[in-house]
Amino acid sequence: MSPGRLINTQADVAEGADWLARQDQHLKRALAATGPLPLRRRPDGFAELLRAIVGQQVSVASARALWSRLEQAGATTPQAVLSLSAEELRALGLSRQKARYAHALADAGIDFHALREVPDAEVIGTLTAVTGIGVWTAEVYAMFSLGRADVFAPGDLALQEAARMIYDMPERPKERALREMAQAWSPWRSVAARLLFTYYRVAKQRDGIT
Repeated sequence: MSPGRLINTQADVAEGADWLARQDQHLKRALAATGPLPLRRRPDGFAELLRAIVGQQVSVASARALWSRLEQAGATTPQAVLSLSAEELRALGLSRQKARYAHALADAGIDFHALREVPDAEVIGTLTAVTGIGVWTAEVYAMFSLGRADVFAPGDLALQEAARMIYDMPERPKERALREMAQAWSPWRSVAARLLFTYYRVAKQRDGIT
């Protein structure tokens, strides 16, 4: 099976945004507030997933500092990570748990090139089989590193809060409810995610929240 439609260019994002606006008046109004949506493509591969592990449950600034230390140490490839002990990874700033996750990812033997060609569900299944990689991380990787057009990450709190604001809901939808809502945005759920992420930032700036 092929990976399906990919988002590789700004034109792809615009096509998806136009489709969403035609389907849903709430999303059309949200797009009017955000303007053109970002492409948000990232690299794929081991380093990008290791960076995601490093960034778990820490501030953006802390994640950048940790990643910089790993880069300076050359510890951003599977071989380099496996050559370091847990204590050596901890000396670079990783917690005991993240050192374990880094070793698990490095030892998983994922063929990242082949991952580009498989269906979304197989991408998610392959990544979440690795200790330390949850569904949210796998979905975000599929959306932004692999450019999959029809993936969503309903466990993300920013997406939940944006949905609450856009649809004027009394409370933030839980993951299962938002996953069900997102079915209506197929085959452009990844563009809907870009819209909700962008709307969330716009709303925070409007309300003076940093």
